[in-house]
Amino acid sequence: MTTSVFIDGAVGTTGLEIAERLAGRSEFSLITLEEARRKDEAARREAINDADVVILCLPDDAAKESVAMIANDRTRVIDASTAHRVADGWTYGFPEIVGRETVANAKRVSNPGCYPTGFIGLLAPLVHNALLPAAWPYSVNAVSGYSGGGKALIGRFEQDRDIAWRGYGLTFGHKHVAEMQRYSGLMIAPLFSPAVIAAHRGMVVEIPLPLGVMPGSVPPELLRGALTQFYEGSKVVTVAQDLPADGEMLMRGSMEPWDGLTLHVMGSADGEQARLVAVLDNLGKGASGAAVQSLNLMAGLDETAGLRL
Repeated sequence: MTTSVFIDGAVGTTGLEIAERLAGRSEFSLITLEEARRKDEAARREAINDADVVILCLPDDAAKESVAMIANDRTRVIDASTAHRVADGWTYGFPEIVGRETVANAKRVSNPGCYPTGFIGLLAPLVHNALLPAAWPYSVNAVSGYSGGGKALIGRFEQDRDIAWRGYGLTFGHKHVAEMQRYSGLMIAPLFSPAVIAAHRGMVVEIPLPLGVMPGSVPPELLRGALTQFYEGSKVVTVAQDLPADGEMLMRGSMEPWDGLTLHVMGSADGEQARLVAVLDNLGKGASGAAVQSLNLMAGLDETAGLRL
């Protein structure tokens, strides 16, 4: 028995990449609308209510409107927007953190943000197990490929090849902060410093830790060991056990689509400082790959089916 899927917003970057991951898979049948009917409300409403699962790849307000169109108790939703990530009644679609069964049984799933995936993936297991304090003003520095900004930012970077780095969120209050704080179990909102670089895809998220002055913290090797144990058996999340052999980390502009997440713990020789670093594809585990992982679980399939790992 196949699961019918409608991607609302299928022509955007995230929607296109989800469709690519589902192409040729007999477990799913895609409900599609021709270009002339793609923005027709009646056509969208019909497709939404015909589908077993609707994946929303829309701006926040449009995603809320699509959810309001559901007139049955059968259609399930995966929302790739920010609209429902901390909303009551929605399951956060990070199976490794909230539990695979929780996602599998959910009616409403909100896809994690790309930056929060790295941040939460690193910090949540350590804070929840009291290896790092919840009451600490964490900071997070991160860079992303420009594809995460949608068509407008993609066009800007590809038309103006002189842009190498774009810092933003300079007025604070970035929309990702709420989910970072909630799902990491933090008492204080983190200080988030995001930037975009001249690469189409890819992401590096870093949390610096001054362990020597952090109450209740443990040495870097114990942090690494705890993350290794937490993600043991995962085919999606990997915890690096050694520093890169060449002593550097590179984010290449030629990066291929990838749905994994690699976590690093790098500590100073005296154990007083550490750097937690997550490497992922902002369009993979940071968006489309995560949506397909949740879809697989909701359909009772292997969570890695169709993923690029």
